[in-house]
Amino acid sequence: MKISARNIIKGTVAAIEKGATTAHVKIEIMPGQIVTAAVTNEAVDSLKLVVGGPAYAVIKASDVMVAVD
Repeated sequence: MKISARNIIKGTVAAIEKGATTAHVKIEIMPGQIVTAAVTNEAVDSLKLVVGGPAYAVIKASDVMVAVD
């Protein structure tokens, strides 16, 4: 597989929280460091994601926004 994204971090699936259509997949990239991705439930099934299994966090974004006051 080749991909244009440059931020590819290997980790382990720590949790999968499925909602009605969207799942939040938590990937532990280092002990205590979690990256969370929102993907479709269909993607979780298609990728055969399971807690404890390997996964990559692939990050390619034009914006990352978080704010607090």
